[in-house]
Amino acid sequence: MSLQLPYPAKPMRIGTRGSPLALAQAYETRRRLCKAFELQEAAFEIIIIKTTGDKILDRPLKEIGGKGLFTREIEDDMLSNKIDIAVHSMKDMPVLQPGGLVLDTYLPREDVRDAFVAKSYSSLEDLPEGTVVGTSSLRRKAQLQNRRPDLEVVEFRGNVQTRLKKLEDGVASCTFLAMAGLNRLDMAHVAKSAIDTDKMLPAIAQGAIGIERRSSDHNTAGILEAIHHGPTGLRLAAERAFLAGLDGSCETPIAGLAVLNDGLIRLQGEVLRPDGSEVITDYATAPIEDAAKMGTEMAHKFLEQAGPEFFEWREK
Repeated sequence: MSLQLPYPAKPMRIGTRGSPLALAQAYETRRRLCKAFELQEAAFEIIIIKTTGDKILDRPLKEIGGKGLFTREIEDDMLSNKIDIAVHSMKDMPVLQPGGLVLDTYLPREDVRDAFVAKSYSSLEDLPEGTVVGTSSLRRKAQLQNRRPDLEVVEFRGNVQTRLKKLEDGVASCTFLAMAGLNRLDMAHVAKSAIDTDKMLPAIAQGAIGIERRSSDHNTAGILEAIHHGPTGLRLAAERAFLAGLDGSCETPIAGLAVLNDGLIRLQGEVLRPDGSEVITDYATAPIEDAAKMGTEMAHKFLEQAGPEFFEWREK
């Protein structure tokens, strides 16, 4: 297929949220496209779109609609032909895209670990009983309460800078951020430590950037193929199939991580009650071509093991 780059007739329009991290991810996408096609930055226009999730910061996500709050307006603009592609943090993405859109391009994955961030403590183990911990992640909250039920957890929403300001203001003594985001912002020094994945399994697709497009735009599909990272795509196929099989949302504490090794893919999954009182964890290994199938099968195994009572809280 012969690709037609829109520039110089018009720039390719890249939609993104406006936080410093979201912009860093959009700039990385633009940089990779410029390198792949030997173009200047003027060939691409960054368009900032404010989402509902960016506007409402004083309530937990599960109370106002879940993950789609960070994508809805961006996807509406793409369906209305106001932008050509959208750059997303994959851990924020629902497992299903609206009709007419497809998500099949991924950049190389960053550090998947959670970062422990605090003023006075160096690690989670150092926290005294009763320490106030801030997090907006249901997954992190459940994992924390499972490991350290003696700690107090408070709601802590906002972008990286907002949460660091809350920490400085004493709203909490420590919090957790994604190492990937800190690395992309050149702020890795903010982390007192990175938490090993065997101690805190990360969110599904943490550290990965995804690029969404209109499914009918085959020219753009060909352009994006030049920057797609296949190994990341395989890992996310397994993780997101696991999430989809569990009907995952911002109301569900689910963690998962897939890794590649010698033609095989290994997936570790975890699901918790929101209060951390119970956790189910397991792993599976399969040939890389069966990545998505393995994720789905693991989800079914978890559902059978948990039984209907495990998820009763989702109906409350």
